[in-house]
Amino acid sequence: MRPFHALAVGALVLPLSAFAADPHSYAQPDQVRVTHLDLDLKIDFPRKQLDGQATLKLDWKDAKAPSLVLDTRDLKIASVEGVDDAGKATALKYALAPRDKELGSKLTIDTPRHPVQVRIVYSTVPTASGLQWLTPEQTADKKLPFMFSQSESIHARSWVPLQDSPAIRFTYSAHVSAPKDVRVVMSAINDAKHPLDGDYRFNQPHPIPSYLLAIGAGDIAARETGPRSAVYAEPSVVGKAAREFEDTEKLIAATEKLYGPYAWDRYDLLVLPPSFPFGGMENPNMTFATPTLLVGDKSLVSVISHELAHSWSGNLVTSAAWRDIWLNEGFTTYVQGRITEAVYGKSLADEEALISARGLEKSIKDKAIAENAQRLAPKPGIGADDSISEVPYDKGSWFLRTLEQRFGRDTFDAYLKGYFAHFAFQSITTEQMLDYLKANLFDKNPGKMSWDEVKQWVYEPGIPKDAPLPDSPRFDAIDKQRAAFLGGTLAADKLDAKGWNTQEWMYFLDGMPDAPALDKVRQLDASWHLTGTPNAEIGMRWYTHAIAAGDKDVWNAAAEHMTRIGRLYLTMPLYKAFAKTPEGLAFAEQVYAKARGGYHPMTQDAVEAVFAKAKKGSK
Repeated sequence: MRPFHALAVGALVLPLSAFAADPHSYAQPDQVRVTHLDLDLKIDFPRKQLDGQATLKLDWKDAKAPSLVLDTRDLKIASVEGVDDAGKATALKYALAPRDKELGSKLTIDTPRHPVQVRIVYSTVPTASGLQWLTPEQTADKKLPFMFSQSESIHARSWVPLQDSPAIRFTYSAHVSAPKDVRVVMSAINDAKHPLDGDYRFNQPHPIPSYLLAIGAGDIAARETGPRSAVYAEPSVVGKAAREFEDTEKLIAATEKLYGPYAWDRYDLLVLPPSFPFGGMENPNMTFATPTLLVGDKSLVSVISHELAHSWSGNLVTSAAWRDIWLNEGFTTYVQGRITEAVYGKSLADEEALISARGLEKSIKDKAIAENAQRLAPKPGIGADDSISEVPYDKGSWFLRTLEQRFGRDTFDAYLKGYFAHFAFQSITTEQMLDYLKANLFDKNPGKMSWDEVKQWVYEPGIPKDAPLPDSPRFDAIDKQRAAFLGGTLAADKLDAKGWNTQEWMYFLDGMPDAPALDKVRQLDASWHLTGTPNAEIGMRWYTHAIAAGDKDVWNAAAEHMTRIGRLYLTMPLYKAFAKTPEGLAFAEQVYAKARGGYHPMTQDAVEAVFAKAKKGSK
């Protein structure tokens, strides 16, 4: 991997060679770049695979380049051909390298005549890391099978042969064939009134990176929620989802007021089955979301604020490599807070900021995050998936809140609006962002903050000691009540918790000891009936504490939570808690044996890694 070098102030466009250093891609964009992808795919549910072809339009940068190098993972390549200006196709020689565990297989295509396009006929495998196939029994309505993609970080290569690097942006079109009665959606403009005829066409006219390429198919209904938004979900879920997300147009309008026009025309949401491994995925035009957000009181809609915010930070202005992912997630988490404040009030936004900040501080204190991974711009050596931790989200947004405080909200808002406009539809590095920051915020507003402080935030581990935090009188009151409860001066049933929202319960539980006293756990449950809660955020925290306290009475309810939910963030803490004792580990393995078929491949890998580590540690 070639090292990243800082740009001189004012140099706002990186040379192509700067993007050739992506350690998580075999692509050589300094030689040739894919500018458009045309897909023609057939969804085969019985065989759990996609069959078809990908046609890549090429922009040759090096007249002497001998080949086109693409990223693949476990794809079955049937043929490769080049297409010239006249549309004539010629078979091309190609070589598929041995599989690397993380990167997959390099596909090298001999292209001595530099064709305008390259067409690859291929099929995926049932175990493709970027696809999940569900049987009807694993869906909410249990009528039709379901399939969805998760391309971030480097899993697009498992269902499309392409240059799988965030530095490379391309437009795309697609024709997808599916069984009748199955609706297909993609990260492009979708038609809620499209007949369920098995024949779908899509067009994404804006250049996007490969990790935003997305597809979903199943028993999907649609419900409009605004003039440019709709919710897609299984028929039994779509009504509840539409009510939960009825404020989508308000969220879009609030963000536009802050940071400029929404550039993607429509903002639709696909609520996936519970196996989806993340809270949300910001696929352009069609955010993929977890059903764990549907709690009935809009208390978790901030996840949608987050995915919507990506329409500016991440989708519009994209990190050029996974090392720079904080440019996506830190900026987005900051914007999320501003949207939440504008629509739902400052108190809720401050509570969410405090929860994330306290969680990050605890993880750093407990050394749960390695020193290098604590940097916003880490040194080489972190895997693409591993780069997506709480650090880019929470430390990144904390840094931006610090800038807002030092320079003033009006000044920082104007800067950020200009930043999004300046780099629109580009992929940039940390150093490119910093050069723009220095030239357009620091140099124009001297004396507000030293550049050494910026470098500490970005390049050093940990959190600076003077990092500002918002005030929350309600959280202060909860701190006092929790301390009194743990100290024995306040009974569980005397907690003033009847009016607590989701975030306040999260904060109360986050502040409990990792392994509370068993009697305290049982007192809480007897008073507040936390076992069996339908709120997955509360449930994850509650079960983790109760398991650590040794309360076997919660095990069956915890198992139901683990089986019902495949979202990594809400499931993995329970597996880790169980794995700390031999009896708990054995129970967790039994739960996993039943739940595994409904988990995404990413979740399967994560759970199996926990088991392997626990067994290794017991030897």
